Amino acid sequence: MAAVVQAATERGVSRIVAIGMGEESSRRTVAMTEAYAGVWAAVGVHPNSAAEWRDDDVAWIAELAAHPKVVAIGECGMDFYRDRATPQQQERAFRAQIDVARATGLPLVIHTRDADDATLGILTDAADGLTVILHCFSMVDHVERVIELGWYTSFAGPLTYKPNTALRAAAARMPADRILVETDSPYLAPVPWRGKPNQPAYVADTLAVLADVRGVDIADADELTTANAARVFGW
Repeated sequence: MAAVVQAATERGVSRIVAIGMGEESSRRTVAMTEAYAGVWAAVGVHPNSAAEWRDDDVAWIAELAAHPKVVAIGECGMDFYRDRATPQQQERAFRAQIDVARATGLPLVIHTRDADDATLGILTDAADGLTVILHCFSMVDHVERVIELGWYTSFAGPLTYKPNTALRAAAARMPADRILVETDSPYLAPVPWRGKPNQPAYVADTLAVLADVRGVDIADADELTTANAARVFGW
């Protein structure tokens, strides 16, 4: 982890949010925040692990959420791409974590894959008034609805992939105060690193494409997304 943080620092990345996907990984992310000044944590249960969800899981999520360097609940949501939990199991875990976010006042980091309608339905039903971050944004068919709801959209490596013209159009369309940039490491490395393990340092490459899409200087895109992240995560 030290090498990862150092590489990120060398490319101007001063803050990293490590994402929990279950209790074990969430506890590891919190431990990392204590070891590295530039690392914060989101804690929760990924929808692919929702088959293992128990009602008392809200207790450990709430416990970890009280840590001063935990800045979000998640990633949670719906995923119909992988058949690892039924839609009912995923929804149960998702709604419970929305309740934790409401109780703690923390933002929600949302994972959705091949499940846009289900994700939108649950969020609009249960997450009114909460800060919602659509992680690794892919809802290109719902751009106007997302804008209307005031959710944050976080763009990752796929923004740099040549075929993803609709995704770049969405990035150009989003309100400036609702845009974030991320890596989703170790997955979805941006060009020119595609096919290799991703890491936080590579967010600079996604940022460069975001700046180009929006017709602004990289420094301005950096300032914008940094300010948005500070507002969302309370830095």
